[in-house]
Amino acid sequence: MSIIATKNFTVREYHQLEELGFLNQTDHVELIQGVIVQMSPKGTAHSVCETLLYKELLRILGDLAIVRGQQPITISDHSEPEPDLAIVQNIDDNYLSAHPSPDDILCLIEIANSSLKYDQEVKLSLYAQAGITDYWIFNLIDNYLESYNQPYKDLQGKFGYRRRLIFLPNESVNLPFFLDLILDLSKVFP
Repeated sequence: MSIIATKNFTVREYHQLEELGFLNQTDHVELIQGVIVQMSPKGTAHSVCETLLYKELLRILGDLAIVRGQQPITISDHSEPEPDLAIVQNIDDNYLSAHPSPDDILCLIEIANSSLKYDQEVKLSLYAQAGITDYWIFNLIDNYLESYNQPYKDLQGKFGYRRRLIFLPNESVNLPFFLDLILDLSKVFP
């Protein structure tokens, strides 16, 4: 049996791979804990949910925050995921100087069918470890929104969220950090 060494990339090295032409935007990859991960292809239900959600969030939030779709966020020196949507704080340069970091993030959103287990385990732990206060998964398999908040670290060193709430597609949910703003999920789920 032979052992093949693997390389854990930093965010800087990951960007260098793109600059050198080893990666391009059509590759649909993201950096998770030093590993370059192939992102799942999007089906029509995923695309419709993402489009409707993006449209609703822009309408509801207006100029209160920035809604970013499929754009990188820098979690650590070894992780730069590209969540389906991110609600981030307004800043003067609109993140021209750097991608949003955990302190900038108000809510991360993944839309999941084939990636559900990965989003519920790997990304959930990654986001909790980074201190992301609110994480949503639009679960297209079970047809509901999973809302996670209050990140924690347990005694074994694992990260997760204390609270998990389920919202059905005929319900409404308050937006994190903007509790007076309400998202009608019937306008989002396909």
